[in-house]
Amino acid sequence: MPTDQPAGSVGPAGTFPGFSGPHAPQDADLYKCVHCGFCLQACPTYLETGLESESPRGRIALMKAVNEGRLEMSLPVVGHWDMCLQCRACELACPSGVEYGKLMEATRSQVQQHTKRSLTERVARTVGYKTLLPSPAGLRMAGTFLKIYKKSGMRVIARGSGLLKLMPGDAELADEYLPELSKKFFTAKGQVYPAKGVRKAKVAMLAGCVMAITHAETLEATVRVLTRNGIEVHVTGGQGCCGALNTHSGESDSAIKMAKKNIDSFLSISPDAIVSASAGCGAAMKDYEELLHSETDYIEKAKRVTELTRDVHEILVEYEFEAPTASLDVTVTYQDPCHLLNVQRITEQPRAILNSIPGLKLVDLGEPAVCCGSAGTYSLTQREMSAQLGTRKARNVVATGADIVATGNPGCAMQLDFALTQIAKEDAADRTIKVRYVVDLLDEAYSLE
Repeated sequence: MPTDQPAGSVGPAGTFPGFSGPHAPQDADLYKCVHCGFCLQACPTYLETGLESESPRGRIALMKAVNEGRLEMSLPVVGHWDMCLQCRACELACPSGVEYGKLMEATRSQVQQHTKRSLTERVARTVGYKTLLPSPAGLRMAGTFLKIYKKSGMRVIARGSGLLKLMPGDAELADEYLPELSKKFFTAKGQVYPAKGVRKAKVAMLAGCVMAITHAETLEATVRVLTRNGIEVHVTGGQGCCGALNTHSGESDSAIKMAKKNIDSFLSISPDAIVSASAGCGAAMKDYEELLHSETDYIEKAKRVTELTRDVHEILVEYEFEAPTASLDVTVTYQDPCHLLNVQRITEQPRAILNSIPGLKLVDLGEPAVCCGSAGTYSLTQREMSAQLGTRKARNVVATGADIVATGNPGCAMQLDFALTQIAKEDAADRTIKVRYVVDLLDEAYSLE
């Protein structure tokens, strides 16, 4: 029962007025849930806590209570929504077809519009979502600073002096979680990489934001693998962050601006497809039509991008990639990124690529559908739960006896890397398992021919 009153205020009768304004959850989506409970065993936070309020069903019940004016959008209520990973495993389990990811994004947008978070969080959101993520150049500058911070002795001083303890937020944990950054960042500046042999297709490739500074080498490997298989790659200028992190965090307006920028960039070359090497980014771009549904001047173009977007594993199988002939004598387990498994429903293609590599033994991972706990910025904002899930995933990886855990998403790669290092410390053991992308392994096999 959305009203014209601003959510977060109290109405004349002392009741909370419900969801309202832009990007509000729609009743058709909100009331589709019949509270059957099939989602419970699919939800990572419910599995960890056993609490109804930390399940999809419980969070939807809170949404309904707020929408109906029975409950105020208070910080405790918002806290249960914040605890959601948005892994969307519940959508696979739901017999009623509840689009939970869509509901959660709309609800978080309401929270951003109608509640006031702490000063520290407001500053962090402004810097992260509205300053750095929309600016590829700004992200590269931040990445360069972090490399200097890690290598110049500044980090040792910050840790040893206790400065991190004095900083707002959980600076110590954020410092500990800092990933290794690429030696050379990947920059989108209109590069064109010709196909080898007969050209099968022309694609626009997303450079992205985080992946371009943390796993630039994988983006370079992606270009080599695509061109090796007859696909001409354009890294179009003017593109930037896909907007996924903003969308998931309720920053809808800035996400829409990012999406428009990418749409104009990609469609400028009339591609046969748009390729992403990041599961989260690909899922976001396949959802541009929904994100921009009220943008009348962009809706048709957004629909076109939604139709054209392909995950890198998806397009390689679609265009019948060439199996390598060189052998990689390694044992590998594959970790399904949530936004490949639950959102894009891509499971067989990465495994087909791994199984095509001679000498590579692929072994199954326990609890494959349970999120690793990365979930974009979740690993920074919900460190305790993120660490619990990271440890759970890392223990499952170790149990396989694999030499390598392969994945297809930068957040997952960083989370796995961190968690495997942490449990090695806990066990006082040497860490032996490496984290790689599927496309890295295919590229390596090609290079050995």
